Amino acid sequence: MHREHHRWYSPTLGRDMELLVFGHAGARMLVFPTSMGRFYEWEDQGMLEALRPRIEAGWLQVTCVDSVDAESWYAKWKHPGDRAWRHAQYDAYLRDEVLPLTARNPNPFLIAAGASFGAYHALAFALRYPQLVGRAIGLSGLYDIREQTDGYSDPTVYAYNPADFVLQEHEPWRLDALRRQEIVLAIGRDDPMRGNNEYFSGRLWAKNIWHALRIWDGWAHDWPWWREMVVRYVDGA
Repeated sequence: MHREHHRWYSPTLGRDMELLVFGHAGARMLVFPTSMGRFYEWEDQGMLEALRPRIEAGWLQVTCVDSVDAESWYAKWKHPGDRAWRHAQYDAYLRDEVLPLTARNPNPFLIAAGASFGAYHALAFALRYPQLVGRAIGLSGLYDIREQTDGYSDPTVYAYNPADFVLQEHEPWRLDALRRQEIVLAIGRDDPMRGNNEYFSGRLWAKNIWHALRIWDGWAHDWPWWREMVVRYVDGA
């Protein structure tokens, strides 16, 4: 399996960032680690091995990005507005630095995926840029970021909170793009975040945004389940 490591100084974030790319062709897949995880997490946890047949066949090219969670949403010593602002810089890094790198692959189809807090990142990015992302896969995720801010919101928190900005979306072209996306939310029946997924699903339906909410038996909030889920949903619901 083709593997590349990239590291550069990000002018957007003001520090070095790293990522891994797996595969040589196919749909581009942007992958986010779990809370405060690193760019090599999906490789270490066998997620890339689970996807190996698709990657080696040239159907999928996976880019595993790093996180700045410890400087943003998980930096509990900061004011929530400052945490959100650091996340806004991360969002710009993804859009303006990472996506141009993935565009070396001319395949136009882009998937965003993540597990646990990585699912938040995947859905937040996908729903902010529906004109760029064709499929979003959230595994055991959290989609109302106010749970990380003790309920606090401001314009920056709002802009990166899928549960809020989707419900208030009124731009016709953006709604059309959102309704063309393939969105999959997978969650365990006994996962404490199941309620958040059902709440978010209701908000998507309120805007007539089709999606699949898949409830798995048990807790299903760990890597053995996520390896099964990603194989099942990488091609769609």
